[in-house]
Amino acid sequence: MPTTPYAVDENGRGPAWSNSLFEDNAEFGFGFRLSIDAHQSYAKILCQRLAPQIGEVLINELMGADQSNETGIEQQRARVAELKKKVFALPQSVDKQHLLTLADYLVKKSVWLVGGDGWAYDIGYGGLDHVLASGKNVNVLVLDTEVYSNTGGQASKATPIGASAKFAMAGKATPKKDLGMLAMAYGNVYVARVAFGAKDQQTLKAFAEADAYPGTSIIIAYAHCIAHGFELSQGANQQKAAVEAGAWPLYRFDPNRIPAGEPPLMLDSGPPKGSLRDYMLAETRFRMVEKMDPKRFAFLMEYAERDARRRTETYEQMAKLVVSAQGGTQAPSTTSTSEDAE
Repeated sequence: MPTTPYAVDENGRGPAWSNSLFEDNAEFGFGFRLSIDAHQSYAKILCQRLAPQIGEVLINELMGADQSNETGIEQQRARVAELKKKVFALPQSVDKQHLLTLADYLVKKSVWLVGGDGWAYDIGYGGLDHVLASGKNVNVLVLDTEVYSNTGGQASKATPIGASAKFAMAGKATPKKDLGMLAMAYGNVYVARVAFGAKDQQTLKAFAEADAYPGTSIIIAYAHCIAHGFELSQGANQQKAAVEAGAWPLYRFDPNRIPAGEPPLMLDSGPPKGSLRDYMLAETRFRMVEKMDPKRFAFLMEYAERDARRRTETYEQMAKLVVSAQGGTQAPSTTSTSEDAE
């Protein structure tokens, strides 16, 4: 505050945005979706009422428009512009005024809830879980710094094993909460884990897929932080190191693949090929634990390596599972790998 990164383009279009209280981000953003849906629903009712005067062809095109990509959205904007011209020429009425006000809601609007791990994993998880369970077309972006960054560096449920933080100064002794796996358990939520420093193409693909997905989606993004204790100009390199060490596996879980007989989970990062210890010791949050108590750090290091292997192996198994037409699961004869995997 008091600045914002959001701006308008050459056509004067840009995001409508607002800041919520820390704990109710999900509920606050969910209200945007419900409001937009209500406006759109009423706009469609008004279109049907005025269809004899406007023309059935245009109304049918507006109602059945494919807006799953930018081309479709631009085409719908052109239809809405035509609709406004025709409605403006109609005799004065309440329906006319209401439709002129609401016509732009016939164009697809993306809703993004943006917050950190303290909100998503912890204080606001109840609200987030409610939104994920709703099935509504809401997108969630979690900027995961693995610590309560804005309030002084307290440990959160996203803090990994062995990291030092306030309330875990001797190194956190429990595993990081797997928010992505919890979201995947619903079966109808698009879930992705990204780190643009490791694979920017995979990051872009995940955002495009999440935005196009007709239901709820969540992207969990690696976000480096001053509390990690390394030169932040090297943030992209450290993201890559986290992925290669198996500390941050990349994946995309897309329920749209299920009807096609494909595994919904695509593991994009491939098997770990770096050293988890080297990755951890590049950050002060881990090194200070080793300095305080080498024996404890060695124990936590072994625990962290086991946990990283367990998670990676779990994802690898899930990436082989195909949901059959009967609702069961079966493992294909060949392993499913992402087209982005190296």
